[in-house]
Amino acid sequence: MKAWAESLGGITYPLLSDFWPHGEVAQKYGVLRSEGYSERAIFITDKDGVIQYIDIHDINDQPSNEVLFNQLARIEPSSAAVKPTQRPEGEELPQGGVVMYCTSWCPGCRKARKWLAEHQIDYVEVDVAANPKGAAQVRKWANGNLVTPTFDIRGTIVVDWDEEKVAGILQK
Repeated sequence: MKAWAESLGGITYPLLSDFWPHGEVAQKYGVLRSEGYSERAIFITDKDGVIQYIDIHDINDQPSNEVLFNQLARIEPSSAAVKPTQRPEGEELPQGGVVMYCTSWCPGCRKARKWLAEHQIDYVEVDVAANPKGAAQVRKWANGNLVTPTFDIRGTIVVDWDEEKVAGILQK
């Protein structure tokens, strides 16, 4: 939750994580699975506690921060915190070399960044939470899923963090 909040760029809108007692809020909102975990669910309430927006995804799917920011701006237009970092819609995605499509909060992305730094490998990073074209490209490569990190290494695509596979492609 903390990493996701940080990926939102310092949002000041209050956030609730259903940590303890485990599953209580998810159960009340109807998104707790019988396996004991919930789908990735976002409920936005207004200042009066009325639910204004619901977004439920499979646990492996990353919701769009852009959509979230648009909904927050709709609910509370005067909020200065509701300012997504957007890239120009026409901006082309980087090609050639090593391109890592990722998010700031993803544990696999953190491992990949550390590994790339340790091996002194230059790369370009595309934040799929801030770049809709990048997110769409990853979904094409990952059968409709938003999987991070995803790599484009000189035209060879690696979906998810696989150190051996990335290392093997880089050695070619």
